[in-house]
Amino acid sequence: MGQFYSSPETSLQLRDHQQWPPGSQVGALSSSPLVLPSTDEGLLNFVDFTFPLPDECLASIFRFLNSGDRKSCSLVCKRWFQVEGESRHRLSLNAQDEILPFLPSLFARFDSVKKLSLRCNRKISRINDDALILVSIRCRSLTRIKLSGRFQLTDMGIATFASNCKTLKKFSCSSCALGAKSINALLKNSSTLEELSLKGLRGVIAGTEPIVPGVAAASLKSILLKDLVDGLSLTPLIMGSKNLKALKIIRCQGNWDELFQFFGHGNAMASLIEVHIERIQVSDCGVSAISNCLNLEILHLIKVWDCSNFGLASIAEHCKRLRKLHIDGWRINRIGDEGLIAIAKQCLDLQELVLIGVNPTCLSLSLLASNCVNLERLALCGSRVGDEEIACIAAKCKSLKKLCIKGCPISNIGIESLAWGCPNLAKIKVKKCRGVTGEIKEWLVEKRTSLSVNWDVEEIDHLDASSSDAGSGQEVAVPETRLVETGGEAPVVGDRWLTILKTTLSGLSGRSLMACTFGRWPNSPNGSSSRSI
Repeated sequence: MGQFYSSPETSLQLRDHQQWPPGSQVGALSSSPLVLPSTDEGLLNFVDFTFPLPDECLASIFRFLNSGDRKSCSLVCKRWFQVEGESRHRLSLNAQDEILPFLPSLFARFDSVKKLSLRCNRKISRINDDALILVSIRCRSLTRIKLSGRFQLTDMGIATFASNCKTLKKFSCSSCALGAKSINALLKNSSTLEELSLKGLRGVIAGTEPIVPGVAAASLKSILLKDLVDGLSLTPLIMGSKNLKALKIIRCQGNWDELFQFFGHGNAMASLIEVHIERIQVSDCGVSAISNCLNLEILHLIKVWDCSNFGLASIAEHCKRLRKLHIDGWRINRIGDEGLIAIAKQCLDLQELVLIGVNPTCLSLSLLASNCVNLERLALCGSRVGDEEIACIAAKCKSLKKLCIKGCPISNIGIESLAWGCPNLAKIKVKKCRGVTGEIKEWLVEKRTSLSVNWDVEEIDHLDASSSDAGSGQEVAVPETRLVETGGEAPVVGDRWLTILKTTLSGLSGRSLMACTFGRWPNSPNGSSSRSI
């Protein structure tokens, strides 16, 4: 038998996914309590004290275990094997061979799956309509599905899948050959769909039938478009989603001013709370149009080279509720003190500010500290921020709890000022700052014993704020398929050479700086998350 992996939160490797044959004995496997004979020393017999526990309690205990421990528990006895399978709500399959013959026995064991990830080779398809329809029949409580790879799916298969999964809330598709008809078939049959993610689609969208939200118009809350050559053809879908709260557009071709110019007309996009635009063609006119979303709270402007202080000032003037602002200025100095001062004067509820390749001075930092009294998280990366600016932050940012400094020309003098300022500072990260030595870390820890310090001042690498493709779970394999466990998503590559070129270039840009800035920091006490996208 081949190996078989599954994952509620992490991976699990099993030797066999079949149910134990009736009356069979596999080593010490049995459904009765485990009783070991007493030793010569007269020790008492060992008894399985979990036997009186209900299956629900045993399943709750399993949820606290890691992958290896859950695997070991499933091999203790038939009861534990069954309970472990029935309590698993998250499954990930990586098919390098034909998967359909193994699905019935697979879902006979894992019959409570709510989150499913299907991945296959991007060159050879292993999953077709029959497999996807069978999944929809056996997983009636499915709420999230992620498809990645070259699938042999038709419009009818997608429609049947969507009609069977009445509780589907999230649909994610990466590198699949889905066209306009398939996307419309999904939207016409998914009345509960809340999140839609389309990445690097191989199908042709533009020039065919328009894509509209269908029955998902009222339920759709989040749309992610990534690495699409003809992503602008999805404009009717975006504008037709009445309750859309989050819109993310990453590395898509076209002039996106054409979309954003509709924002604010006839109360369009009034519900939008979060906007993430990255490496797309948007001018100050487009960014100014985004400011018509008066309820905007989270804004990411990542390597939008045509955006300047003028666009940022327009955001500040209209979006008074802004709480999180991430800017990667790409070191072209189009965004600086002028835009940040506008933010400081207008966005008084700002809690998190990430500046990458942006060069603030004491003037803008002082205003931010004075006016934005709730500013708790600040990151300065790849900027010309020196000891003077750090001293300004230490003296005036009274509410600051988390500070990240990466790739900035600071020295030990700037770090010393943090020992006496920022009274609420709980965590600090100093990364790749050549002027800072290890000795100052020990001194800072000694002066502020309650401060959590993350220090790395030796290696220097490229700074990049592009979004990361790291996956949320590991792979699950099927017997006889020679499936392997992998971490993260497969590279998203389109059929057209422009998408291939952009994806290749973006892959050379290095690690995600956003992820390392606030990604591992827990939520703040007031419940606001500091996790970057």
